[in-house]
Amino acid sequence: MVNGNLSNSAKAFVASLYTEQIPTSVKEAQGKKNWEEAMEVEMRALMKNNTWEKCILPKGKKTVGCRWVYSIKYKPDGSIGRYKARLVAKGYTQTYGIDYSETFSPVAKMDTIRVLFSVAANKDWPLHQFDVTNAFLHGDLTEEVYMEAPPGFSGGFKDGEVCRLKKSLYGLKQSPRAWFGKFTLAMKEYGYRQSNADHTLFLKRRNGLVTCLIIYVDDMIITGDDVEEIAQLKRNLFSKFEMKDLGNLKYFLGIEVLRSKRGIFICQKKYVLDLLAETGLIDCKPADTPMVVNHNLHMELDGKLADRERYQRLVGKLIYLSHTCPDIDYAVGVVSQFMHQPQVAHMEAAQRILRLGRR
Repeated sequence: MVNGNLSNSAKAFVASLYTEQIPTSVKEAQGKKNWEEAMEVEMRALMKNNTWEKCILPKGKKTVGCRWVYSIKYKPDGSIGRYKARLVAKGYTQTYGIDYSETFSPVAKMDTIRVLFSVAANKDWPLHQFDVTNAFLHGDLTEEVYMEAPPGFSGGFKDGEVCRLKKSLYGLKQSPRAWFGKFTLAMKEYGYRQSNADHTLFLKRRNGLVTCLIIYVDDMIITGDDVEEIAQLKRNLFSKFEMKDLGNLKYFLGIEVLRSKRGIFICQKKYVLDLLAETGLIDCKPADTPMVVNHNLHMELDGKLADRERYQRLVGKLIYLSHTCPDIDYAVGVVSQFMHQPQVAHMEAAQRILRLGRR
């Protein structure tokens, strides 16, 4: 693979993407030290959290399957942070009204995050980042859910034994709701209230000072001018949940955050490199503009169809990229109009946006 158009740091990151093979099954992961250790870490966390209890499957009940999902967590510079293995329930086999009911859980709005960054920059507030270890495992299940023994770890199970889940698990339809519900209760106990504009933003005023926390699934940012309250909130959260202190905010939701005396600069360099590698455009010829002038994109009567799923995935990622690249907003808006039945011309237009040279 040639990547002459990239900087040395970008080349190093791309090389790491191609040299590390991510397993697709337990069979592929077994025998490889890094992945076996990652699975052991996950199982220890599940056992420590008392996620399930073994039992014989009651008559008339069915089990939910499960599988291992593997991923590599990269640092902003492209080096490997850690190998991660997660046991995920096959929630698509659940039946509404039997083993799940409500599923909704709010997600932080990007606009809210940008406003928080702006306030922090203008008022010189610190930005601390935290990660909740196995966040969904903290949620309590109210439904009766049975799961098959974890692949590769079924040796301790007797014939006919399954897992009766006591805590929510990644993949279950109700897991996001259960986790966010428990987190919300904890924050209210600490005297915080939810913002009416964004329910993932929690606020507390004390003696004229303010503390803010925003959460996106298991990643959270804490900021404000009440130093004592921020320290107390950290202690409370660490005693309630298993968490990691990631220090000053540097990387959040695929966005690199750089701070200086001039303000806060955000970009998505790693996100772009990931996307270029995924689409095979890592060494493409750069384009001068995100879209051809007078493009006249439309649905052609006999136009050749493109892969709809691939197109929708690409455009969805371009929409997220536009948060830090406003110069592609118009072009992304145009290609978004053809999500229902994309043609080859539309795919070429979407790929041209990725080739924009100013990255």
